[in-house]
Amino acid sequence: MALDIGGNSVSLERTPDGRRLVVRRDVTAPVDAVWQVLTDTDCWPDWGPSVTAVETDSRYISAGSTGRVRVAGAVWLSFDVTACAPYRWTWDVARLPATGHFAEERSGGSVVGFEIPPLATGYAPVCARACQRIATIATRRNE
Repeated sequence: MALDIGGNSVSLERTPDGRRLVVRRDVTAPVDAVWQVLTDTDCWPDWGPSVTAVETDSRYISAGSTGRVRVAGAVWLSFDVTACAPYRWTWDVARLPATGHFAEERSGGSVVGFEIPPLATGYAPVCARACQRIATIATRRNE
């Protein structure tokens, strides 16, 4: 059963990493535009409500990318991208499994979403806000 929270669908689902709370949002932009926003570290502070800065060697992430993110404007946390294939990537933050990120093709556009580990379900409103911001950025870039 999915709940609607501010235009985002939220449901408990089985993902490649096990059961996760999944937050997703329809986007009018193509899946490649959404994917570019998700993987472009220069954009992370624009769409990630908790991310204020990113340091990494490569602007676009891939499997094995490492770096650090500044959260809450003050704390730097290391990250490791554990998997990155077209339209889905996962990472560990401070050596802990964190959110999965994905984009899906859909008729008339795409979907953006996050997979939240069970112990971090309180992060769902943050991910919902991120989905909204990603949709806006990807749609503007595609116009």
